[in-house]
Order: sequence, then structure tokens, then C-alpha cells
Amino acid sequence: MGLQKMKIYTGIGAKLTPVDVLAKMEHYGEILARLGYVLRSGAAPGADSAFESGCNRANGLKEIFLPYAGFNDSDSELYLISEQVFDRAASEYGPDWIQLDIDQKQKQARNVQQVMGQNLNELTHFVICWTEDGCNTYQTRTKNTGGTGQAIECASRQNVRVYNIRNDQDEKDLNAFISTQSSQEAKHPS
Repeated sequence: MGLQKMKIYTGIGAKLTPVDVLAKMEHYGEILARLGYVLRSGAAPGADSAFESGCNRANGLKEIFLPYAGFNDSDSELYLISEQVFDRAASEYGPDWIQLDIDQKQKQARNVQQVMGQNLNELTHFVICWTEDGCNTYQTRTKNTGGTGQAIECASRQNVRVYNIRNDQDEKDLNAFISTQSSQEAKHPS
């Protein structure tokens, strides 16, 4: 089965995500892998690594987008960022793009791929994240959203649901969604 027919989610967040939240992310990564979801993430320390660890525990499928080969010792081969991705990241990021160094630009472009896929033609179904400010739409993005804000903004502008588990309601909604998916899987196993 090709990835076009797969269920895909993006698991990301702040490097300084609290330890108790990282444990939740790892749990979500494992549960969603068992439910057949493909993880999209970026091999950054903290949240990204927690989601990937959970996904790996369940032998789940994943697309780990890197800003460059070997980022954080990842063996993912999804690191060749095209001009199309750079242009999209620039248009999403705004006027500060010109002031970023190449490393920062590659990380921002990678964030767009986490939401839209390698060739920007396959949207993720939803995003799970944690940021200090609880941002879950482009309208609520602040400087405290950090680098995760790029992916949140991209998802939000594409009408993709963002569950920022810093917010109690988002976490409740996510757990309800997962519960529904688990019930459906139990009734109709693949």
C-alpha cells in the first residue's frame, strides 16, 4: 500500500517539552502506529524524538524529514529539500526569511514538509504538538511558539487540525479522536 492511501499525522513540538509530556508523546506515537498511522516528524531532540521512539516501539511507518543528511544522527534519507519547498517555506514564514542563515532556512523548509509531504502534495491529516504558549492556529502564533510555529502555521492555513496538548481541550479532543479510531479498528481490523 502506497503512502497516498495511508493515514498520516505530524508529531512535533518544542525541544524543551516537559518530561511528562514527552512520555505522552511517546505513548501517542506507539498507539497511532498500531492504528496504522504514518508519523511525520523531524528528528529534533525532545518532542520529535519522543514521537519517533513510540512509533519505533510499534514498528510503525514514518517519514522523518531532515534539514540535512545526518541531522541528530538520524539515518533518514528525506533531506534533499527542493527549491519548491524553500519557496513555500519562504512564503509561509514571511519577511524574516531573508534574515535566516541556511541552517535555519533548511529547518523551516523541513517543517513545511512535515505538514505537506516531501513534494508538498500530500497533507498530513492532523498535527500533535506541544509549545509553551499552546499555539494551535496561525492566529495564536507568538514568539513563544518557537520553531514549531512554522509547521503549526502551515497546517492551520491548510485547515489541518492541530492538537497542541499544552491545552487541556486539545488533549481531550485528541484522546477522544484516538478512542474513536481504536473502536473503529476493533470493529473493522485490517
